[in-house]
Amino acid sequence: MRVTLAHWFITCSRRTKAFILIGADVCFALLSLWAAFSLRWGVYYVPKDQEWYLFAVAPMIAVPIFIKLGLYRAIIRYIEIRALWTIIQAVTFYALLFAFVLYESGIKGIPRTVSPLNWLIMMSLVGSSRFFARWWLSEIYFDLSGIKSQTDCRKKNVVIYGAGSAGVQLASALEHGREFRPVAFIDDDELLHKRKVNGLRIYPLSSLSYLIDRHKVTDVLLAIPSASRSRRGEIIKLLESYAVHIMSMPGLADIAQGKITFDTLQEVDIGDLLGRDPVEPDKSLLSANIAGKVVMVTGAGGSIGSELCRQIILLQPSTLVLFELCEFALYAIEKELNYTLTNRKARTDFKQLNIIAVLGSVTNANRLEKICSAFKVQTIYHAAAYKHVPMVEKNPGEAVCNNIFGTLHAAQAAIKTGVETFVLISTDKAVRPTNTMGATKRFAELILQALSLAGDTHNHTRFTMVRFGNVLGSSGSVVPLFREQIARGGPVTVTDERIIRYFMTIPEAAQLVIQAGAMGLGGDVFVLDMGEPIKILDLAKRMIHLSGLEIKDKDHPDGEIEIHFTGLRPGEKLYEELLIGDNVSKTGHTRIMRAEEQVLPWQQLEERLSALQLAVNIDDFAEVRNILVSAVSGFVPQCEIGDVLWNQHRVQ
Repeated sequence: MRVTLAHWFITCSRRTKAFILIGADVCFALLSLWAAFSLRWGVYYVPKDQEWYLFAVAPMIAVPIFIKLGLYRAIIRYIEIRALWTIIQAVTFYALLFAFVLYESGIKGIPRTVSPLNWLIMMSLVGSSRFFARWWLSEIYFDLSGIKSQTDCRKKNVVIYGAGSAGVQLASALEHGREFRPVAFIDDDELLHKRKVNGLRIYPLSSLSYLIDRHKVTDVLLAIPSASRSRRGEIIKLLESYAVHIMSMPGLADIAQGKITFDTLQEVDIGDLLGRDPVEPDKSLLSANIAGKVVMVTGAGGSIGSELCRQIILLQPSTLVLFELCEFALYAIEKELNYTLTNRKARTDFKQLNIIAVLGSVTNANRLEKICSAFKVQTIYHAAAYKHVPMVEKNPGEAVCNNIFGTLHAAQAAIKTGVETFVLISTDKAVRPTNTMGATKRFAELILQALSLAGDTHNHTRFTMVRFGNVLGSSGSVVPLFREQIARGGPVTVTDERIIRYFMTIPEAAQLVIQAGAMGLGGDVFVLDMGEPIKILDLAKRMIHLSGLEIKDKDHPDGEIEIHFTGLRPGEKLYEELLIGDNVSKTGHTRIMRAEEQVLPWQQLEERLSALQLAVNIDDFAEVRNILVSAVSGFVPQCEIGDVLWNQHRVQ
C-alpha cells in the first residue's frame, strides 16, 4: 500500500502534486486554528456563530502567501534544510496577517494567545509534513526506479575527513549519488567526537581501523579545502599506513573561481605530498614586466608556457602573444584563455586584453623578428625547448637547433625590435650536465649572458635566466606516468632506487619565474629554491598507498602493484644540482637566489656557434658533442651518441 501510494504520487503531474500540497495546507490551516483554540480553552473546541468565519478566512490567507513564496515549486524528495527558512517566513507572514484579521474582526472573547499558538502549530505541521514526505518519497523513489537496488551493491563505503561545512555538504551530495556511501566523519576537533551530523557519527583518526573493519571502508575523502598545504600533507602522511584510497575536495580558490563545485572529488593533489606552503608573491614583482604591456610567451602550449599564460592574463597585460609550434597545443591554450577572459569580463576593474595566437618555430629567426616588431613586444618569456632527456639524446641535432639557435634567434629578435625584458626558462639539468638536453640549455644561458656583457648602445634588452628542477604534473613528469601505471594495475617503473629529484608545482614555478624575471639587472641567473629533494622510489610507494593498494614484493606477495627498476636512461643522472659553483647570493624573495657563474665572451661563443651550425648541417654529431664539451663547463656525456641517423650510418 505504501509503495503503491508513493508510486502514484511520484508519477503525478506537477500541477496535481501542487493541488495535493495546497489541499494539505488548507487542512493544516484549519487544524492548527482549531488546535490553538482547544489548547487555549483546555476543552474540545467547537466554533460558535461568527467564529466559523475565521475558519473560512485562514486557508484563504495561507495558500496565496505560500504560493507567492514558492512552497509549491520545490521538489519535495530533494528538499534541503535551507527550505526551512522559507517555510518559517511563509508561516510567519500568514500568522501575522491572520492575527490582524482576527483582532479586526470584532469577534469578542478571543484570547490573545490563540495567534502565537496558531503560528507554532502551523509551523510544526507544514515543516514536518515536507521533511517527512522528503524522507518517505526519496526512499520509495530509489526503490521504484531500481537505482537503489542497482547501486547499493556497487556503492563504496567512505569516510569523510573533516566534519565542517564542506564535509557536511559533501556528505549530503553523496547521499543522492551513485558511487559513494558516507558512513562516518573523522575530525581532529576533540569536542566533536562522538557527536552526529546528518546521522553520521564523528570519530577521531585513531578509529579509522575500526571503521575500515566494520564498514569495509575503501576510500577516505578529504573535505578540508581551507587547510594549508603543509597541514594537508601531514594528514595524508598519517593516512598512508591505512589500506584506503585517498581522494580530496578542490581548494577554496578553485571553488570560489567557479572552476569546479564543492562536491567534485579528485585524486590527492601530488603537490600536497611536498608538505610546503607557497610563499605569498610580491605583487609589485608580478606586475612589473606585465601589467599594461605587450607580452609574448614562446612554447605557450607547453606545461610551463601554458601556466605562464594563465597567470599573465590575470596580471592584465595589454596584449598576450602566444607563440607555439604545435597546432593543437596552441588551439587548446588559446581556447582556455579566451574562456577565462569571457568569465572575467563582468568585472568592472578588468581591462580589455588581446590574445594573439601565432603558429611558428623559434628556429625561424625572420618570423620571430616580424612578430616582435609587428606587435611591439615588450616582454618575452622564452619557454620553447625540447626537454625530454632520452628523446633529445636520439635527436641531438634538433635539440641544438631548437634549444640553442632558437634561443639565439629569439634573443637577437628581441634586441633588434627593442624588447625590454627577455626571460629564459632554464633547468637544473644545465648544471654539470651529463646529457645533451642539459648541455644545450646551459649553452642557451651562455648566449644570453654573453649578449648582456657585449651589449652596446643599441642593445637595451635585459636578459634574465631562471633555473629550476622538475615540476609536478608536467608532460615529462613521473607523476602522470605513475598514475597511468597504477590505473593499469602496474607495474610501476622506477629507473633506479637511489634516484632523487627536486620538485615544485607548475603554478608555483610559473609565479616564481615571473617574479625572478622582474629582479634581473642583465645577464642574471636565478635559481629557485625547490625545497628538499624527493626520492623517486618513495614517491612511487606513496602514490601506490594513496590509491588504496599494496606494493607487491617479497614481504607482501599478495600485493597488487609491483615496482620494477629499469636502469638509468641515456643521459640521466642520479642527482640533479641547481648551482655550478658555490657563489650564490640571496635576493628579496626567500625562494629566489642569484647565482654568479663563469661566462664566455661573445667573440668566443660566436665562433663556437658558427662551428656548431656547420656540424649540425652535415650531421656531424661527434663534432657537435666536442663543441658542447668545450663550451659547457662540467659537461661529461654519460652515453654514446644516440642520434638515429648517426647510428644508422654506422650500421651500414
